Amino acid sequence: MSDPHLERTNPHMRSTNPVLSRPEAFQRSGGQYDQSQYGQAPYGQAPYGQPQSGQPQYGQPYPQQGYQQAPYAPGQYSQPGYTPQAPAQGVMTIEDVLAKSGTIMGALFVVAAITFIFLPMNLLFPAIIVSAIVGFVTVLIVSMRRVVNPAAVLAYSVVEGVFIGALSKMFQTLYPGIVVQAVLATFVAAGVTLAAYKYLRIRVTSQFRKIVTIATIGIAAMYLINLVVSLFGVSTGLVQIGPTAGPLSWLVSAVAVALAVANLIMDFDYIERGVAAQAPASESWRAAFGLTVTMVWLYTELLRILSYFRSN
Repeated sequence: MSDPHLERTNPHMRSTNPVLSRPEAFQRSGGQYDQSQYGQAPYGQAPYGQPQSGQPQYGQPYPQQGYQQAPYAPGQYSQPGYTPQAPAQGVMTIEDVLAKSGTIMGALFVVAAITFIFLPMNLLFPAIIVSAIVGFVTVLIVSMRRVVNPAAVLAYSVVEGVFIGALSKMFQTLYPGIVVQAVLATFVAAGVTLAAYKYLRIRVTSQFRKIVTIATIGIAAMYLINLVVSLFGVSTGLVQIGPTAGPLSWLVSAVAVALAVANLIMDFDYIERGVAAQAPASESWRAAFGLTVTMVWLYTELLRILSYFRSN
């Protein structure tokens, strides 16, 4: 959940993504860096290295290395011999986000493969139900923490791996070959979305975030309610599979895929803003976690859509 005070004081760092919702992550202790003040001397004094009025000019600028300040923006100082200071702690980088995303998705894939191969058919449905509920709760817990716990993220990978493995085995049993198609479709969709975000320069506005977030929470609530009532043998017609699925299922699937793609765009925006703001390195876990959650959601929706076109 976002901190209202921080959102008011830092409007550019606002994010309402259900998973990526920590604007304060883009701040260091002491507050948001004020780029407009870098290179300016306080209280009307001349900048370091320049004489004040009526004072003799010294041959050397004041030394900078003794000050415990946040690193200045590149190119801010041009004095000879100036070397930018490294930040006191690690910062979020694209490479770190990719490495952690690979770790999370790799663990999820291994658990899913084991579940797919070894889970008995008579435990398939219970495994799907239990792992879906536990996975949903895990997402909420991780999302609401101020600092992401890597152990909790990896626990999510295990739980979601069981869910994906069991769900994939069910679909593969009903419609042979559909799992490979869904996996390929998921990565193609993610790649196309990333390319569109980068080359079409898609802007993620606060209004866009608000609409996508509200719609995502709404459809998540709908899924949860549908799951609960289905346990009592009630069919809503909203979440069905196979060629006999009704128009409501088609509509829900179309909306869900559109929202999953919109969440991917928000994930990419969160990563880009976090790297630009030099967020703490721990935020790489949050970015990788959010990306994994969205990819899992997209995969499950594509599985259902592909099943609509299968007869066996």
